[in-house]
Amino acid sequence: MPLDEALSRVVIDLSGRPGLEYRVQYRARALASSMSTWCTSFFQGFVNHALVTVHIDGLNGQNAHHIAETVFKAFGRALRMALEPDPRMGGVVPSTKGSL
Repeated sequence: MPLDEALSRVVIDLSGRPGLEYRVQYRARALASSMSTWCTSFFQGFVNHALVTVHIDGLNGQNAHHIAETVFKAFGRALRMALEPDPRMGGVVPSTKGSL
């Protein structure tokens, strides 16, 4: 998901197993520690309670606001894709387990 100079990728698997890989670097010192801590806590809570595996990669960016926005936009898009039945698969949810 792009926004100006920032680019993030989020991949979600409705696996029934909680797992989070969060690899995002925030360059602005004033925001870096608090933003990274807040985002990691949010996503860790989500994966623990939803029992999903989430990989989040900040691929590029300088502006911390843009980076955070691309992470959340990519997360929303990936979550929608993970939850929508895939007509190419006979309407099955695209999960490793085939169900929610």
